[in-house]
Amino acid sequence: MSGTNDKGRTIRVATDVGGTFTDMVCFETDLATGESRITTAKSDTTPPNFEQGVLNVLKKGGVDAATVDFMAHGTTVVINALTERKGVKVGLITTEGFRDTLEIARGNRPDFFNLHYEKPKPFVPRYLRREVPGRMNYLGEETQPLDLSPLEGIVADFKADGVEAVAVSLLHSYANPAHELAVLEKLRELWPEVAGVGSHQISREWREYERGNSAVLSAYVQPVAERYLGRLEDGLKADGFEGQLYVMQSNCGVDSLEATARIPITMVESGPASGFWGAAELGKLIGEPNVLALDIGGTTAKCSLIEDGEVTIMTDYWIERDRTSAGYPIMVPVVDLVEIGNGGGSIAWVDDFGKLHVGPQSAGAMPGPAAYGKGGTEATTTDANLWLGRINRDYFCGGAVEADMESAGAALQAVADKLGVDRDEAARGIVRIANNNMVNALKLVSLNRGHDPRDFVLVAFGGGGAMHAVALGQELGVKKVVVPAGASVFSAWGMMMSDLRRDFFLTALADVGEGAADGIEARFAETEDRARAQFAEEGVPSDKVELKRFGKFRYQNQEHTVEVPLDGAVTEDALARIVADFHEAYEKEYTYRLDAPVEMVGLHLIASAEVGKLKPVESALTDAPASEALKGRRVVDFATEGRHEADIYDGEALCPGMSFDGPAVIEDPGTTIVVNPGNRVEMDRWGNLHILIAALAGTKELEAV
Repeated sequence: MSGTNDKGRTIRVATDVGGTFTDMVCFETDLATGESRITTAKSDTTPPNFEQGVLNVLKKGGVDAATVDFMAHGTTVVINALTERKGVKVGLITTEGFRDTLEIARGNRPDFFNLHYEKPKPFVPRYLRREVPGRMNYLGEETQPLDLSPLEGIVADFKADGVEAVAVSLLHSYANPAHELAVLEKLRELWPEVAGVGSHQISREWREYERGNSAVLSAYVQPVAERYLGRLEDGLKADGFEGQLYVMQSNCGVDSLEATARIPITMVESGPASGFWGAAELGKLIGEPNVLALDIGGTTAKCSLIEDGEVTIMTDYWIERDRTSAGYPIMVPVVDLVEIGNGGGSIAWVDDFGKLHVGPQSAGAMPGPAAYGKGGTEATTTDANLWLGRINRDYFCGGAVEADMESAGAALQAVADKLGVDRDEAARGIVRIANNNMVNALKLVSLNRGHDPRDFVLVAFGGGGAMHAVALGQELGVKKVVVPAGASVFSAWGMMMSDLRRDFFLTALADVGEGAADGIEARFAETEDRARAQFAEEGVPSDKVELKRFGKFRYQNQEHTVEVPLDGAVTEDALARIVADFHEAYEKEYTYRLDAPVEMVGLHLIASAEVGKLKPVESALTDAPASEALKGRRVVDFATEGRHEADIYDGEALCPGMSFDGPAVIEDPGTTIVVNPGNRVEMDRWGNLHILIAALAGTKELEAV
């Protein structure tokens, strides 16, 4: 793929920086025929200079940066900087009397019966939280003029204390940001080189603590992210790149490098978001708009529910929230997901009562699972899968790593001794418990929210997704399991399907009664004008911008809301339909409805524009038998159905139209697909594998897709 792009083709590249590996997917499309050639590559992630890993993976995949027309980039830089505390020293400027909002936080205490519970420490210590006089009310009306005179002293103190970024969060700035804008302007005048972030730039929703903390965390990572994105851009340009560079956002869209560098907190969950967006687009492609998406990596498993082709976006996102800590809120649009500490490297352990657990501790990349032979001594999910023959010991990591079976056996024996069983039974227990943990996570996004899994397909990806997907699908009773082509780098593929996208959330209280329509419509129209103006500044004409409206509604005097899609203009006639839709959505979420007045709390506007989205190309279905891709047979322990002699297929040799029955294992360089007995596998015309769960395996669905 080296050489100059002759414009008879387009080359699109997506790169995804993970904790262990940096993934790349490259699509080279012939403009005359529409045919595409796909190249994938993986290389080691290179902290702290993550951009070098991106440049390395391009070279490893044989991609000349000078020929690339479009590049989308996802990264864990922001979330890593937050969780590893590798950001910069931040100062906070807030409204007089409110410097302790970060410290007070919320009263929620997950470790409720712990009398010694301590709240998470704020990212800004009290001596760096400063105040300015001035006040807005909740309507955005000034009740006390802003006094900027303390700023000179504040800036001098911040400089002396080594502050590198300043967050500004003033009371009710979601309703009127005028005071915040004035503080930021004065701050730039007094200290031009400092990174400054206003809370209104991140969120226009109420909830003072959450909005203030979001501004602080964005300021905390801004210099780090800005330097990283700058080095990435410089490195690509040095290699001749002149195309469009976009950064994956947590809302399943991409945004420009410049916009992301200003507010980098928007890419806090860019990796998972791209995978779930890819699952939604794949669902539309194969005629399955209702999807349960599952991404299993080395450390975690993440899942999300997609209904009618729409990924749910929320602003109630927290990091480091668990059973013992309240965590930290980030009020930015993030895909609605559940994440658990259950991946290929999750460690199996036995508690004092002789009970087996898997995760959330992980062996990580170093030393990794015991079978990697890098010094790991604790049994992991990967070791158990390898021991049971579910992973081929002679094709471990696509043949790149020689499996250390002696170390894996010793690690499993340590678990077995504590349980009083043999190694095989210990390995089966590890797989079963890992599966149970993941089933519970999938139930949190489906059954617990009023959705029947039988109405959904399970799309599984990531390095470990296909290893467990069929067993999970059987437990949940889903229609079928779909393993995408290139499942191990599917998050990078999802970026190629993303639009330039921004989510606008705005608090706008209104009773949904007679005469309310004009006011609600005016707020939407105002927000839409703001969205079009932002896109126009970046050269995107208004006729290319697609707008989708959602309203956040609740029963009067309740605290939290339910989001309802709005179709078309808000008129008096439409209000009755909107209220009916709210009642239905509320009952689906909470199992009941009330005979009570309804009020609108806020609006959510999605503004998007297509920026070179990939158009997947179909292949002809073959009449060739799947036996042409058969590598051999071996005994596999399926953990739940016992030991069976299974057909072993070469994933790279399978062609669209081929079909076969389990028990089987499909081996691909990036992942292993375990097909439990009684299930049927069919490859569609895009190279995706459809696994029909036993009860449905007698039906023929391939022609439909």
